[in-house]
Amino acid sequence: MAAAARVIAVAGNSTAASSCLLFKSPFALKRGCNALRFNQGKRLSKRLFSCNAIYNPQIQIKEEGQAETLDYRVFFEESSGKKDTKKGKLRYYPYNINWNYGLLPQTWEDPSLANFEVEGAFGDNDPVDVVEIGERRGKIGDILKVKPVGVLAMIDEGELDWKIVAISLDDPRASLVNDVDDVEKHFPGTLTAIRDWFRDYKIPDGKPANKFGLGNKAASKDYALKVIMETNESWAKLVKRSVPAGELSLV
Repeated sequence: MAAAARVIAVAGNSTAASSCLLFKSPFALKRGCNALRFNQGKRLSKRLFSCNAIYNPQIQIKEEGQAETLDYRVFFEESSGKKDTKKGKLRYYPYNINWNYGLLPQTWEDPSLANFEVEGAFGDNDPVDVVEIGERRGKIGDILKVKPVGVLAMIDEGELDWKIVAISLDDPRASLVNDVDDVEKHFPGTLTAIRDWFRDYKIPDGKPANKFGLGNKAASKDYALKVIMETNESWAKLVKRSVPAGELSLV
């Protein structure tokens, strides 16, 4: 799998979803992201989700080191010279990730909100991440339709960093995987492997292992949809300037 896949996605129910995967280099957006329908078609949001909300064709990728080794690094940098940073440091992935990985557009993990279901952790000031478990390796810049089937509550240095587990609607086993228990049945060991990857990926840089809330295991599809809706509401408040943006650009 590619070492770093940043994702844009919009999620839906067990039969339909619109998701966009933004991988590690510029891509041409496709149109056609629709309103979301969750819980067997019941509309929970009338808001239209636009894939171009966070598309930035200026992002470039810099790779260093040998792939599939602990020396491998992937950096994200704008053509203006501004780098993708977290707490003043460059973001990177220390080794390959075995799934399609990225983020849900028009979601935001509000750093001013504490989640008392997850040890009171505050949001990490990012969109919600997605791990797509299908068999096809996504190309850089692919836009995929996926459906959420579970979620992991990662706690990264005290910040809540949701990991939505999803499967592409084009995957041969998509119709068989509709909730978190189906993942274990049809992709045995995958949930544990995802959790362990995100638990350990910062250890090579001398940082402690990440923790997980919600009993250290993946929660259900319904919980994942709840996370998506709540973080979409936070994003809506952000773009309406109802909450402080901090250093985030809303242009």
